[in-house]
Formats: sequence, C-alpha cells, structure tokens
Amino acid sequence: MTSLLNPSGTFRIAGKEVRRLGFGAMRITGPGVWGEPQDRAEAVRVVRLAVELGVDLIDTADSYGPYVSEEIIREALHPYMDNILIATKAGFVRTGPGEWHVLGDPNYLRQQVELSLRRLGLERIELFQLHRIDPRFPVADQVGVLRDMVVEGKIGAIGLSEVTVEQVVEARRTADIATVQNRYNLTDRGSADVLEYCEAQGIGFIPWYPIAAGELAGPDSPLLTVAESTGATPAQISLAWLLARSPVILPIPGTSSTTHLEENMASVSVTLTPDQVANLTALA
Repeated sequence: MTSLLNPSGTFRIAGKEVRRLGFGAMRITGPGVWGEPQDRAEAVRVVRLAVELGVDLIDTADSYGPYVSEEIIREALHPYMDNILIATKAGFVRTGPGEWHVLGDPNYLRQQVELSLRRLGLERIELFQLHRIDPRFPVADQVGVLRDMVVEGKIGAIGLSEVTVEQVVEARRTADIATVQNRYNLTDRGSADVLEYCEAQGIGFIPWYPIAAGELAGPDSPLLTVAESTGATPAQISLAWLLARSPVILPIPGTSSTTHLEENMASVSVTLTPDQVANLTALA
C-alpha cells in the first residue's frame, strides 16, 4: 500500500527523523486497557497497516495490557525497519481494568526498561518516557536512572508524560528531555503553557487523546463548517489543526480499527488556511 504521509514535516528524536503523525498503541489491548484485544490478529494488522501508511513513530507503554501492546508490536513489526522508532513508557502498576497506580521507584523503572527491551526485541529503546512523576521519589532519582540507562546504551532519549512546565525544568537539571506527552486537543488546552515551553526549547510535544471534538463537532459548529468546506471529517480536521498548531507537535492517534486508522492518517493531506487554524484555535 502506498504511504499516505508526506515525508516533509518531521521531527528529530534520538538522532532519528520521524514523521510528525504517529500511532498510539494503547487501544490494541482489551477493554479498560487490560488484557488481550478481542481480535489479536486484527490488532497485528492495524499496527502493520500504520507502518504501510507511512507511520514511523509508534507509542506504547508497559502498562498497556499490561505488556500486551508491546508484545503485539513485536509480533507485527519485528525485525524492525531501520526508520521505525518505538517509544514506550513505565511508571504505572496495573491491578485491573481501568486501574492505574503510579510507581516511580528508580529500581522499578530500571527493571521495566529491561523488560520492555526484552518484550519489544530491541537492544535500545529510542524514546523511553516516564509515564508519570511519582511524588514519593525525587524527580532527580526517577529521571536519573533513565539518564544512566542512556549512558549504558539501553535508551536513546528520555521523555516525560503529564507534567507541568516546572516539572520539565526540574527534570532537565538531571538529563536532556526530548519529548513531553500531555493531553492536548481542540477541547482541552490545559497544557498550552507546556506546549509553549516545549516549542521555545525545541522539545517534542506528543498530545495524547488528540481527537476529542465533542460538542465542537455538533450541527452548525465551526469545526463542522471547516470540515465541510475542506471535504474532511471532524477527526481529520482535529489532527490537521494539531499539525498546523506547532512544528513540535507529534500527534499519536490510536485505534483498533483499520478504517479509522486510514481516516486518521489521511489527515496529513488536509490543508487548513491560516484563518481556519486561528478560528479553530479560538474555539477553546
């Protein structure tokens, strides 16, 4: 299948140029991000199709399943093509569907890096993200163990997730931070200050839950008006807006459906005018 992604619009992580529209692999697990998906073979097909469509940034975490998402990625893509960047995370312990418990013990984080390397079949994880900062342990200790594993060659670059500007600044006293992954979309701009900081510092900003149009996609809404004028869907407009919003943004829409995947990936062909971008930005 021909790639839908334009090779332009890239961002460099751990020495690799990746296209700015990636794939989030949280939804290829069971309900509540717990256990096996209903159709594992379909999940494998979705991951492979993402790469066929031009995705070279795939985001996962040890807690998705737990472990299931990483295992499916390996089944689908190993041995990996040189251009593929697998980003994973640690910092949550799972006890059941929908149950997430922060754990940033440095010894635990080191263990999870080692286990993710084994599950993914990698010698080095190009982007390893601290899934949450655990207030029970010093930030310097949590980031420091990942920095040590960069020195050891087991991690290429370090990322953070769901952090404030102050936490990013504090983490950068211990190690270089390549990316920040916070919730950010058309309806939720709570991390606008973090995005602004990342843009100023050249840090990649990975918005999770990037498609959240909600009532903005209702009848006669500005989002629907833009969608109709461009011939795109509201979901595609939401992604196109993120890509136009800042050159450091790398959306990672996730899905377990090949149809939705193709729709999401086609958003890179949607061109928004500056006025459309400004009008959508003003919706929040």
